[in-house]
Amino acid sequence: MARADLLYDLIKYGLNNDNPNFRKVAEAICAEERAKQHGVLANKVEELLRIQNRPLMRDISQPSVRNGEQSLFIEKIPARKLEQLLLPQSVVDSCRDLIEEQSRADLLRSHGLEPRNKVLLVGPPGNGKTSLAEAIAEALMLPLLTVKYESIVGAYLGETATRLGKLFDYAKTRQCVLFFDEFETLGKERGDTHETGEIKRVVSSLLLQIDSLPSYVIVIAATNHDALLDRAAWRRFQLRLSLPKPSRRDLELWFAQFESRVGFDFGLEPSTLAKKFLGKSYAEAEEFALSVYRKYVLKLPDGNAKSITQTELSLYLTSAQGNIDKGQEEGVE
Repeated sequence: MARADLLYDLIKYGLNNDNPNFRKVAEAICAEERAKQHGVLANKVEELLRIQNRPLMRDISQPSVRNGEQSLFIEKIPARKLEQLLLPQSVVDSCRDLIEEQSRADLLRSHGLEPRNKVLLVGPPGNGKTSLAEAIAEALMLPLLTVKYESIVGAYLGETATRLGKLFDYAKTRQCVLFFDEFETLGKERGDTHETGEIKRVVSSLLLQIDSLPSYVIVIAATNHDALLDRAAWRRFQLRLSLPKPSRRDLELWFAQFESRVGFDFGLEPSTLAKKFLGKSYAEAEEFALSVYRKYVLKLPDGNAKSITQTELSLYLTSAQGNIDKGQEEGVE
């Protein structure tokens, strides 16, 4: 029998109508069965792949809603897993509850209940909001549709609301995770006296569209500026999760996991790096780690990991202090 991971991938890509990857996995299963001397099964799979010269399924791996020639979202087959993320335990527990509700929706409906499907992620940038949205989609084996604001927001009266309507109408036609990053772009407080009537109409339209979503469409909104959100927008989301900046312990774990994942030793203890990066985001830690690892690889076989790490750390800290000083000077001016 084929390996469990291959069967899992086959089902995942089949459900997501990802024909190229579905075919690759099917070919991998065929090769594995032949290596096990399971010639009959291998021949049958190979014959199916040969006969089906056309796509095995209608290929809608990158469907799009269009206004003219502009796509309103970017579709992605998620790969990041929930267990790969460093998150507060309360956030992990809430996400697992959501995933279980969606996975057992039929049971809930048999009791007159619907699974929750609206999530708001709040926190400073670079601390995992986008990654968490992807991980939820991966756990549910659903495509992740990230909204493109440059294609949604129009210059003419009513244009933005119309495009939003097209986006939501499309989302209702399939199971998916619809992700709004920087949600405050559309969900601004309607009481703001500086905003135009058009913006207020857009917010009203957005909230009505969110209300009308069926429970098999999971909408996830992320914001760095929750104070800017319309108060009614808060009430639309059944789960409101906070992703704070990492603690020193979190950063220490992150650097240790990075070393384990790529098979690399910084030459400095993860606790030392965590101390230097305290107050920074996971994204900043990752940028630094990848920079060190990249330079180490380019210097192989003579690369000295500790020396490269110390040099990059010195450059990073100097640059970070320079940005702080510049910001303070601009504040004085």
